Amino acid sequence: MKHSKILGLGSYLPEKVLTNEDLEKIVDTSDEWITERTGIKKRHIAADDQNASDLGIIAAQRALADAGLAGSDIDMIIVGTATPDKMFPGTACYIGDKIGANGAPAFDVTAACPGFIFGLSIADQYIKTGFAKNILVVGTEILSRLMNWEDRSTCVIFGDGAGAAVVSASDEPGILSTHIHSDGSYGELLFGNNAIRGQLGDYPEPQIVMRGNEVFKVAVKTLSAIVDETLEANNLEKSDIDWLIPHQANIRIIQATAKKLGAGMEKVIVAVDQHGNTSSASIPLAWDQAIKDGRVKRGDLCLLESFGGGFTWGSALIRY
Repeated sequence: MKHSKILGLGSYLPEKVLTNEDLEKIVDTSDEWITERTGIKKRHIAADDQNASDLGIIAAQRALADAGLAGSDIDMIIVGTATPDKMFPGTACYIGDKIGANGAPAFDVTAACPGFIFGLSIADQYIKTGFAKNILVVGTEILSRLMNWEDRSTCVIFGDGAGAAVVSASDEPGILSTHIHSDGSYGELLFGNNAIRGQLGDYPEPQIVMRGNEVFKVAVKTLSAIVDETLEANNLEKSDIDWLIPHQANIRIIQATAKKLGAGMEKVIVAVDQHGNTSSASIPLAWDQAIKDGRVKRGDLCLLESFGGGFTWGSALIRY
């Protein structure tokens, strides 16, 4: 059986930046309030003429360049997104067309924030069974299009961006294990309401609805459990992990997970202050940034973990 390995990574953030000071002018909030509760200082906002696929294409092209591959080398495209260009075709189809991977199966995964990890898990299975040699996994979001700019509990948190990874067959282990879960009984605590005509429910416009305190409690408990699950599955100790690369949702959740892992924050990749919560894009964004600045190196053991609406949650243990 072949192993799957991360051959290349790439990311992209839109040019427009929305700072906490900018938000003070449009909603009842403050830089101090946002920073204390979330750790976020700024977030990026897509231009009016950019869709999720446009962000994802740039991240994908950068990942391909990092891997030394062309779009025609890609056998499958998996895109995690909660903000697709259209209901259909899938955002993955648009990305596949632009990178020159026409003919390769391409589909979206709707798993909210863990969408990138779900995509990695799917890619890992297809490569190990010999179906594919190179798979592109993308997380791309334009969450600003779902914002209610009068709701300070959500509009200060989310941002736009994209990240991508090329997962390739290898004789050496790379993705050591993935673990994905969901529990729909928590669905009403965090959701993006449906934009299909006649299905908007209690909300007249598409928007993210979140009961933050309840989400926080379940997230911390669930992420702590999946850290244990991942370590046990690989017969590893907490000290064996070189880097924790968490979903960039909230600095307090990140700190709580790091504490469970027994890791100091110097072993945690934190980028939430720079781009806020970009849902499925947040892990590849943070990971790529840490590789490019020299913190994460080839051979490092990285634990990726994420939690989001569904509830969905997942982890991936990867020897980069």
